[in-house]
Amino acid sequence: MLGLKLPTDPRWVNIVEKNIDEILTDHAYCEQKAASTAISLIVSFPEYTELVEEMVALSREEMGHFKMVHDLILKRGNTLGRDRKDEYVIELIKFFPKGGSRTTQLVHRLLYASLIEARSCERFRLLSEELEDKKLADFYHKLMISEAGHYTMFLKFARKYGELEEVNKKWNSLLEYEAQIMKDLGTKESIHG
Repeated sequence: MLGLKLPTDPRWVNIVEKNIDEILTDHAYCEQKAASTAISLIVSFPEYTELVEEMVALSREEMGHFKMVHDLILKRGNTLGRDRKDEYVIELIKFFPKGGSRTTQLVHRLLYASLIEARSCERFRLLSEELEDKKLADFYHKLMISEAGHYTMFLKFARKYGELEEVNKKWNSLLEYEAQIMKDLGTKESIHG
């Protein structure tokens, strides 16, 4: 369903289990960044009313997820650590050239967002199926369902606002590029890395 060209090596879960506190901090910041992305899309493209309405709802939902993860961190007797660069996202955004029309910029941002959500969904599925801590596994199962909805929403908007054939071509090329990125990732206690 997600269309990812290179699945995450299931051994990534072993890295996560040894570093649960690190993954939770990384996850909290991923949720915060997702909310920021939604707000940024509102600010950059206010004339797209349907998108604005969906991004308002998404920013609320993502901050709700941030709170859930933050509460989990506190419950485990920890505090939120410092944010780290997301190497996955840094590499991903190099795919499309900067510039172009406003519509092109919007479509590119929507495609990036869709792919990030798809990869998060795939990682959350792995965590929900493989973590020994069943409460944490259930937590990730619930979030996996949410991420799948976000992935399809962003892709739907990209296809709505861009020329369908061109968007599908860009999406497939982006999926191929992302698979190359993923070959060098999956060795760290981070959601995407």
